Amino acid sequence: MCGIVGAISFGGSGFEITSSYIERMRDAMAHRGPDGAGTWISPDRTVGLGHRRLKIIDLSEQAAQPMSNLGGALWITFNGEIYNHAEIRKELQALGHREWKTDHSDTEVILRAYEQWGIECIQKFKGMFAFGLWDGRSRDLWLVRDRMGIKPLYYSCHHGRLVFASEIKALLEDPQQVREVEQEALIPYMAFMSVPAPMTLFKGIHKVPCSRIVNVRPNGSVSVRRYYNPLESREDAGRSEGETASLVLETLRDAVRIRKVSDVPVGVFLSGGIDSSTNAVLFSEGESGPVKTFTVSYDGDYSSYPNESKYAQTVADLVGAEHHEIVLGPDDVLDFLPRMIELQDEAIADPVCVPSYYVSKLARQNGVIVAQVGEGADELFCGYHGWKSALKIAGWNEIPMTGALKRLLLVALDVCGRSRRPHRERLRRGIAGYPVFWTGAEAFGQTEREWLIGEAARPLRRRDAWEFIRPLWQEFQDSPAEKTHLNWMTYSDLNFRLPELLLMRVDKMSMGVSLEARVPFLDHRLVELAFSIPSATRIKEGNLKYILKKAVRGLIPDEIIDRRKQGFGVPLVEWFYGKVGEQAKKDLKAFSKRTGYFDGENACALIDQGEGKRAWYLWNFAKWHERFIES
Repeated sequence: MCGIVGAISFGGSGFEITSSYIERMRDAMAHRGPDGAGTWISPDRTVGLGHRRLKIIDLSEQAAQPMSNLGGALWITFNGEIYNHAEIRKELQALGHREWKTDHSDTEVILRAYEQWGIECIQKFKGMFAFGLWDGRSRDLWLVRDRMGIKPLYYSCHHGRLVFASEIKALLEDPQQVREVEQEALIPYMAFMSVPAPMTLFKGIHKVPCSRIVNVRPNGSVSVRRYYNPLESREDAGRSEGETASLVLETLRDAVRIRKVSDVPVGVFLSGGIDSSTNAVLFSEGESGPVKTFTVSYDGDYSSYPNESKYAQTVADLVGAEHHEIVLGPDDVLDFLPRMIELQDEAIADPVCVPSYYVSKLARQNGVIVAQVGEGADELFCGYHGWKSALKIAGWNEIPMTGALKRLLLVALDVCGRSRRPHRERLRRGIAGYPVFWTGAEAFGQTEREWLIGEAARPLRRRDAWEFIRPLWQEFQDSPAEKTHLNWMTYSDLNFRLPELLLMRVDKMSMGVSLEARVPFLDHRLVELAFSIPSATRIKEGNLKYILKKAVRGLIPDEIIDRRKQGFGVPLVEWFYGKVGEQAKKDLKAFSKRTGYFDGENACALIDQGEGKRAWYLWNFAKWHERFIES
């Protein structure tokens, strides 16, 4: 796990890439790699790569980056882990690759695999990765992001060059990089709490979408293609429920096992829910010593977010873990806010960034450098109560009803003063012929955005967020997948909410304390298996995560499996009644007056109406704008 950066100067631009240029960007990400730093500049100064190193696998100096192949024609800067690198190395040795620079570096395996199979070598990798690879023979620069988008990768083309990095703040160290808001991105941000790739909130800065390869040529041409789609890898679904449950557990067990590969200590984040509890129990299998587990609790048993620490302790006791807990209060939010904005790069409107950071810090303070986390299980196996509601509404939307009647209901809601309620937005979508579910992270509907957007962004008020979901919907419709509502929900979140919101909060907050987070539930083999399971088996008779619960029953306690789903959250409702809300109102009023992006009065009304969690989304944007645009 590391921070990567690089640049290529296009022919005729006259721009020379220097060590100081790369190092300035590289060291803006020192937190991602405190264990070392390296730079490589091509002899003609048209290509440069930089690397900040967090030592995880092969701690020797021979494994430092940027790394070249034996002949020096290939150079790579790599962020992530290839969990099956040892197996690929053996395969390559059998094919004649017998001389190696390192003992067991997964970075060198990527280079040698590229030598053997070209860029399609990525199909062999089990892991999470983002890398830039320069092929001096063909003069191709390859930028690759892993299948699920666990690792971030950004790039920008300007002034005769393309620059890429793990974090946007590195790109901003280029003195000619424009710092300007991509106003159009405000629509999906306010609708879905994040911005879909390849957009970012910065004009001219793009993110590589998950499962994509970007090919950059010295003449300035840039092409992007998809190399993986789980919908195209579906297996025969003709299994019994028992066989499916056994296969789920077997696949997950192997996913956890291979993510234990490390030359430094590994631990587990444990919330007390099904996902993290399963991680902890499977992780403990075969361990000779106690597993280190880490959890967050809060300074009270808030009604909006009851403490889960007793459930985490139950599982920790079950596996004999060395368990650590940190207790957070509202002061921790205010203390962390400036650092949170700095780490996010672009606003990530999820308050779970706060506990994610503190639990990562707790792990690092207790000697752990790698931690397994539970993201992805709810999307694969339908674990959200909101999803169950969305499935019902999607079914109701299919009941024959004239458009006139639906429009009449819409008017009735407006007349009754309920124009900003979620069911009004869903009815609007049904009238327009759209799917009811857009993503699992919805912030503000069309009417609410019109109410909140200020004069400076007036042209955006009538823009429909559907235009940012339509490409995903079309991909899904064109795929061979069973066209069920649940498959659409899983597909949309795997391609948007997970890579650009949930996984980014994990990556940015954990790397903020130089900790690597690994995600067993997003092993691509488990993702493909989930899509092969009929929707009626993933959720059965209204029972969320039906097949996953069946798979792990007997492995983790029934009280964990059968308790109501809570999710990883923050008691913002209560905290916004005190000093957190007071500070948010102060900042939102000042920001709205200064920039005109939001209607300050309406934004603050959210806090007065007890909707602090949703006011957080706007506050996050305001603080981001203040730090990265105004400063």
